[in-house]
Amino acid sequence: MCDHHHLRSPASMGIVDHVSSLSENFAELVDTEAYADITLIVDGSKLRSHKVILAARSDYFRALLYGGMKESQPGTTEIELPDTPSVAFSALLKYIYTGRMNLVEIQEENLLDILSLSHRFGFVELESSISDYLKAILNINNVCHIYDLANIYSLTSLCNVCKDYMDKNAQKVLVSDSFLSLSQASMRDLISRDSFFASEIDIFQAVRKWAHHNAGQDPTPILEVVRLQLIKMSELLNMVRDTHLVSSDAILDAIKIQTECRDMDLKYRGFLVTEENVATIRLGATVIRGEMKTALLDGDTQNYDLDRGFTRHPIDCNNGTGIVIQLGQPYIINTIKLLLWDKDMRSYSYYVEISMDDKDYERVIDHTTYLCRSWQKLHFPARVVRFIKVVGTHNTVNRVFHLVSFECFYTTRTFHLDRGLVVPTENVATIKNSALVIEGVSRTRNALINGNIRSYDWDSGYTCHQLGSGAICIQLAQPYILSNMRLLLWDCDDRSYSFYIEVSTDQLKWTQVVDKRHEACKSWQAVTFEPLPVTFIRIVGTHNTANEVFHCVHFESPTDSAVGNLINNAAAVSGPPNSPRLQLGPSYPISEMDRGPSVSGSSSSTSSLSESHLNAPASPNYYPMHPQQQPAHFHQPSAPQGLADLQNMNYAGHMLQQQDVPEADRMDG
Repeated sequence: MCDHHHLRSPASMGIVDHVSSLSENFAELVDTEAYADITLIVDGSKLRSHKVILAARSDYFRALLYGGMKESQPGTTEIELPDTPSVAFSALLKYIYTGRMNLVEIQEENLLDILSLSHRFGFVELESSISDYLKAILNINNVCHIYDLANIYSLTSLCNVCKDYMDKNAQKVLVSDSFLSLSQASMRDLISRDSFFASEIDIFQAVRKWAHHNAGQDPTPILEVVRLQLIKMSELLNMVRDTHLVSSDAILDAIKIQTECRDMDLKYRGFLVTEENVATIRLGATVIRGEMKTALLDGDTQNYDLDRGFTRHPIDCNNGTGIVIQLGQPYIINTIKLLLWDKDMRSYSYYVEISMDDKDYERVIDHTTYLCRSWQKLHFPARVVRFIKVVGTHNTVNRVFHLVSFECFYTTRTFHLDRGLVVPTENVATIKNSALVIEGVSRTRNALINGNIRSYDWDSGYTCHQLGSGAICIQLAQPYILSNMRLLLWDCDDRSYSFYIEVSTDQLKWTQVVDKRHEACKSWQAVTFEPLPVTFIRIVGTHNTANEVFHCVHFESPTDSAVGNLINNAAAVSGPPNSPRLQLGPSYPISEMDRGPSVSGSSSSTSSLSESHLNAPASPNYYPMHPQQQPAHFHQPSAPQGLADLQNMNYAGHMLQQQDVPEADRMDG
């Protein structure tokens, strides 16, 4: 008995599993002529077989043997299978009977034939298994053959793996013998790729050799995708012209493009590395312009402070020089991540340009009219890039632009752009996405955007502002195109609120997107509006049936489906979405403190509470200009803030002091 009988896991109690012996019994039929009722003629060889087994295992043979075709007529004992390699078919026939095949023991050329037969006879599982095995054994000598076959049979996954392999080894592929055996279609598809990165003159010379080796085929469709404009003029005149493969007009057109078009209009080739930062010292990237160059590409996004850990340039008298990063070689990228210096509440404006020669630059990101902070996640249509320039145009504190970290890469994740800005599909008003609550009062920093929609009560978990004075304002890290948002009003009792929401990109011009000043609103509020560029969101409460303070527990934009599911689950337990409680926090009757004094009585109320409030620990959530400048602590009340408590919260911003700025800022002083 074979070893695999002993290795096979025992079947569960009551289950008889003798599949292994069944496979061996059928394997014996392949090597004998017992009970055979059909002869298959393959490449001159006769193979005895059994119609019922062939039909049971393959739709192709079922149609051939029992589908009314001439081969299924009574008395037919022999069927010829033309264009079928005998060695490969013998291995396939054994697989048909046993369901087993040892790919390691089969020579590569036969393996490719078996792959072809698997596709032809409809053995999808075998086709997939061979494809996976071929991916693992790709090398310079076999990749072109495998790629050609994968193209012919539309094996997308295998085809993509082959192309990725050839992209990474383009120069070696061009000089390999197997390159000459590529079909015309496969050759054209391969060299038309931006990511097939090799010298264009080397690509042309390889096509010339292919044309000579395949004399019966027309090389014109392949030559159409050779980028003559990337070949030096001297090589066009002295090497390309002598081959007579391209017309003189085509050569003149290439020279015309070289001399008259912008460099960035040329269709360059570049390396394609997915989901990996290519702006690293390891890959040869360097900062060639900017002050304090060494900090930008060191990968450290934690250890930066007032005096170190960033690269900078003066905003004035810079003439657009900015900070320039040179990549180790041309890469295809569509994503850039920047970390702006963010140890206080400052914001920056900037733009990003790309180039291949450090002379002709093309702008791909323009945030010159927006206020941005902290991490910037930027997308644009994929381009081949060698140089990236980041130029700061504004700093809300001084005239220096500071950049802590820089990354660039190609992402395969889908992204959407509108007016050059990202259209997010997930909530960007989060701490993770570097959003910030810049106005409003809270006991926990950024409570409004921390994602916690369960833990809130009379004492904590909400952000508020006094009606008729101030607002709750969120700053996003960068401008986004938004069209919907959702917020959770404090709902631990039966009160209702009225409010409106405005958005802005510069805090100067505001656009109202929500007007609920004449509605009684409770709990969750979801709103939609026409897509707009947004950096700042201002929520202004206008009415509260319980007191003179507006309370908001949570804000998100765009609406988060995960939070929505949580809301729906809570509603299923506790009531409809507008239920006062939704079991997200305890419910209590409104106390006198919660109701708060009237505006006219605010002075006496403040006086009666001032001593205890000044000495008790808490911290409001209106950020000062520097983390060290924290407002005074205050006493935790037993109900949502009324006017008396709110007046004891210091939520005014502080001016940045000279000693609290980076060294680069002081030089402007």
